[in-house]
Amino acid sequence: MPLIALDNVQKDYALGKTVIHAIRGVTLEVKEGDFLSIVGPSGCGKTTLLNMIGCIDQPTDGRVMFEGKDLKRLSDNAQAEIRLTKIGFIFQSFNLIPVLNIFENIELPLVVARVPRAKRRERVAYLVRTVGLEEFSDHKPDELSGGQRQRVAIARALVNSPDLVIADEPTANLDSATGDAVLSVMERLNREEKVTFIFSTHNPEVMRFAHRIVTLRDGAIASIENTERAS
Repeated sequence: MPLIALDNVQKDYALGKTVIHAIRGVTLEVKEGDFLSIVGPSGCGKTTLLNMIGCIDQPTDGRVMFEGKDLKRLSDNAQAEIRLTKIGFIFQSFNLIPVLNIFENIELPLVVARVPRAKRRERVAYLVRTVGLEEFSDHKPDELSGGQRQRVAIARALVNSPDLVIADEPTANLDSATGDAVLSVMERLNREEKVTFIFSTHNPEVMRFAHRIVTLRDGAIASIENTERAS
């Protein structure tokens, strides 16, 4: 059974009297341990598709299945539980809390999930080491570079040991060298932690990190490519 299965997914938005067809009949399977890139120009539907996979938005038609469950049929509480325990999110704007230090930012999802303090500290300390920020754990976000902040966001996304991590344009606000370093961290965590990653990009340079590349055009899948890295 695939981790994610999209079956003829469509998403429409009303803009006045006009209907915008953001996603048009997307069918796709994502297996556990995949490292998948959704690519295409701005406005092609990447973020809309990620929001539906991430249980943030619902399709107008079709089904989004997560571990065999139709997300549209779940209650709001059940969907919130999936977002909290099963899915990690990495945003291009980092979304770190400025008054908390790095350790506390990473720890926050575990506090919300009421994980015991000793277990929280052990998990956060491991991830701080994993993303190479041990010496910065007591720093505030505004004391870090963009690449360091994105590493914090990656650690926070992984802190609940999710089955899936979704990254929407994770390198958009970074220079190319820093972006490559961040993607290398994601790729290593995919390999070592066996976490499934789905990330979007409009940057062709980022595609070389992916195991599979799904190209969107006008809300539909134009192509799916398996890369040599996956073999």
